[in-house]
Amino acid sequence: MSVGEMLAATVPMARTLRLEFLETTAERAVVRLPDQAEYHNHIGGPHAGAMFTLAESASGAIVLAAFGDQLSRAVPLAVRAEIGYKKLAKGDVTATATLGRPAADVVAELDRGERPEFPVAIEIRRADGAVTGEMTVVWTLRPQG
Repeated sequence: MSVGEMLAATVPMARTLRLEFLETTAERAVVRLPDQAEYHNHIGGPHAGAMFTLAESASGAIVLAAFGDQLSRAVPLAVRAEIGYKKLAKGDVTATATLGRPAADVVAELDRGERPEFPVAIEIRRADGAVTGEMTVVWTLRPQG
């Protein structure tokens, strides 16, 4: 099962919004929110909360892809997030997430017994390619035990 398939199967909000995990690698995660009237805001585009969930889900997908081999000794947790809504979003929107630090550096901190933090940058785009939002989620790997 791929990371995207696992998230779609185990995260209720991902299923509720019918998020589509298009690409999930340690270098990049791409997740689409299909246009659905039941999740529109007052101007007919995806609700801000739906776009936040889309972007946060893309960040979680890349974290699991990049650090899934560390799950026996650390739990990935979102620490904080900041989102900026840039343009009107209409139709399908897609979030693309990238790690803000090399995964090897994060694992090296974990190896030293530290609790590393690292940013994940996410761009939200509509079908015409326009960036409608940008988000940063800071994650940590909390050592178990």
